Amino acid sequence: GGVSMKIACIQLDVAFAEPEKNFYNVQRLIEKVVSEGAELVVLPEMWNTAYALTQLENLADIEGERTKKFLSDLARTHHIHIVGGSVSTKKGVNFYNTMYVYSNDGELVGEYDKAHLFRLMDEHLYLQAGNKENMFSLGSIQAGGVICYDLRFPEWLRAHALAGAKVLFIPAQWPSTRIDHWKILLQARAIENQCFVIAVNRIGSDPNNQFNGQSMIIAPWGKVLWTGTEHEEYAVIDVDFSEVEEVRTRIPVYEDRRPSLYQPLFE
Repeated sequence: GGVSMKIACIQLDVAFAEPEKNFYNVQRLIEKVVSEGAELVVLPEMWNTAYALTQLENLADIEGERTKKFLSDLARTHHIHIVGGSVSTKKGVNFYNTMYVYSNDGELVGEYDKAHLFRLMDEHLYLQAGNKENMFSLGSIQAGGVICYDLRFPEWLRAHALAGAKVLFIPAQWPSTRIDHWKILLQARAIENQCFVIAVNRIGSDPNNQFNGQSMIIAPWGKVLWTGTEHEEYAVIDVDFSEVEEVRTRIPVYEDRRPSLYQPLFE
């Protein structure tokens, strides 16, 4: 039997340095997709503050408390899974780019600090990198979640696939100047890992960048099921996760891997 789920991608325009506006907007859009039957909701990267990195002292969510309560309440109230994109957080004395994932009973099932910091947007000057992978289950679906620049590190995504991920969630603020890389890499990651890739980018602009959406849902054979426009929008798409097993039997790349050849090269 197919394990299918209605997945909502919310492609936001994130207001720069205005958490109040962003929390309001996210809640409004989540309520909209719920009314259209969404069972799982995915948000973009750094949706609380955008890249207002110089203002994090005043804006970052302290210990993620506000975001955690907000997402937990929405997940429980509406009985939806939420892959919470990411938000800027302050944990202890350091700042992070953090993803929180909630199951549909309001439980925190995933917490991840972005592992690869993006120098082109100054992340390395303000944030600490995370040191742990991000595997979680939503219902019967094993999943992994990474953030934006992580997409350029195929071995990091492969690690999640090898740990059992049938779907990789990738929230982002990926600038329009390099959007062709985004689309090609997302498709490549889906094809090579034989898993679903669900990637949500923002739209709009910040003081230094223009963003044009192009969020995507990609099936394990590489077929693009949905691509966002460059406008604020959401899509609710039916995804059948049983396709993963089917594709993995078609071309048995997992069985044909030769880790003993690769491992020494990474040490």
